[in-house]
Amino acid sequence: MAITTDFLVIGSGVAGLTFALAAAEHGEVIVVTKRSRDESNTKYAQGGIAAVFAPDDSFEAHVADTLEAGAGLCHEVVVEICAREGPERVRELIARGAQFDHDNGQVSLGREGGHSARRIVHAADATGMEIERALLEQARQNPNIRFAEHHTAIDLIMLSRFGGPDVCAGAYVLDETDAAQSPPPPPRPRDSERPAPRHRPASKPHVVETYLARATVLATGGAGKVYLYTTNPDVATGDGVAMAYRAGAEVANMEFYQFHPTCLFHPEAKSFLVSEALRGEGAILRLPDGTAFMANHDPRKDLAPRDIVARAIDFEMKRTGSDYVLLDITHRPASFVREHFPTIHAQCLRYGIDITTQPIPVVPAAHYMCGGITTDLYGRTTIPGLWAIGECTCTGLHGANRLASNSLLEGLVFGHRAAARLATQIAELRQSPFPPVPEWQVGNAVASDEEVVVAHNWDEMRRTMWNYVGIVRSDARLRRAARRISLLQEEIREYYWKHLVTRDLLELRNIATIAELIVGCASARHESRGLHTTIDYPETSERLCTDTVVKRGVLPYLRGR
Repeated sequence: MAITTDFLVIGSGVAGLTFALAAAEHGEVIVVTKRSRDESNTKYAQGGIAAVFAPDDSFEAHVADTLEAGAGLCHEVVVEICAREGPERVRELIARGAQFDHDNGQVSLGREGGHSARRIVHAADATGMEIERALLEQARQNPNIRFAEHHTAIDLIMLSRFGGPDVCAGAYVLDETDAAQSPPPPPRPRDSERPAPRHRPASKPHVVETYLARATVLATGGAGKVYLYTTNPDVATGDGVAMAYRAGAEVANMEFYQFHPTCLFHPEAKSFLVSEALRGEGAILRLPDGTAFMANHDPRKDLAPRDIVARAIDFEMKRTGSDYVLLDITHRPASFVREHFPTIHAQCLRYGIDITTQPIPVVPAAHYMCGGITTDLYGRTTIPGLWAIGECTCTGLHGANRLASNSLLEGLVFGHRAAARLATQIAELRQSPFPPVPEWQVGNAVASDEEVVVAHNWDEMRRTMWNYVGIVRSDARLRRAARRISLLQEEIREYYWKHLVTRDLLELRNIATIAELIVGCASARHESRGLHTTIDYPETSERLCTDTVVKRGVLPYLRGR
């Protein structure tokens, strides 16, 4: 028996929850989330929300900074929308109970790299956690919102598969609630001295449920786990983009993966991001011998945009043979550091680093996906019935490089816009009955007795991406990556059709699709722009100032505006 709802939201970060709360005023909402409802990229966002509040700031300045960071590929209409609608969305968050830092009765504003003014609304250095808390508290009190925790979406339900129109009607979802109640396994030993994500234990096969909806909304976040080193949590496996691509949706700009310049380098640390806000408050990047180096790479020094800073660190590490660089804020008063960065201070102390007296060892790590599912100005994808919001999308806001703290902003703005547009359509959508859809077919699949294959392929895929498709690329590296990914996908497909699905298998399948899309888009762009740097095409070409587009069955191509 299918589970039906007006709005099916896959993902429980800032975009999904913003949409759910607004849509719940007009119908029933089910939020599907892979782990507990608070586990998302949003929860780990330290910096804040970029929004114009200061009297000496302006929408025009925010737009200009975003366009500058985006290296010519931002869609200016989208940048204008986000800049101008941002302050109202922040006020709504405050009305929903989010508690941001204040100074003399006004919202306290920080500054980050690439911004020409202080415009970062924050809650110390744990802004995402505060946003997630406030939105979940509101959702908990809303009778029209139901959560399906420990549920993993497998694939979108396309009616064209069953003789109907090319419309998305919902999703097949793996129910893992029983596994979530099992005791956690013992931790595995680390396989690297750099901060690398832990490989999770294999999950068990469970019931696959059919969810049907008037509108299906992908809010699945990013795909940092496609790389070996990432600031993202384990849930960031690109599920929404992979599912949409398999269903035939248009995807764009996947070559632009942002590497955060500063992830804590420590053998026991796991994916801990050290916020860009430290550099906004004066922290200096230094070589291990104490030499400051950013002046050699950009006139903005340590306040340069992330792509420039990440490439500079990568260059200096390779030039000197160092495993890390240092981020130094010891020249600021200790009380200031503890007050403004309590989370970072406490976390570093866990590893024996007192950031008030010691510089922080850091390395770049995969952080944010600037490409994704293409949408219009209201979150509609190229597939009827399917909407997408947040990091899994390519709205045109970020272009070739995201400006710091524009991500939470995008989730708020497009979560609201998608819900507002669907509110005008839901009455009409309800006039049609839910379509008859077959239940999930197991076929001849059996439970696996060799999940080591999943673990091995998972690790090899991520190492391939890190080694060949990282901060700096080349045609030769991309060709090597494409060959290996193609072989891995063959193995994954064979395994997928033989065995019952598990969460690990589904996530491996998805990161393989994401890897293919990144390599394909990177191979199509014969220039260096924003986050895509290649030694074979070091210059930026005005002729190639356009989006890289790909659909299932169509090779990536650069589309004119």
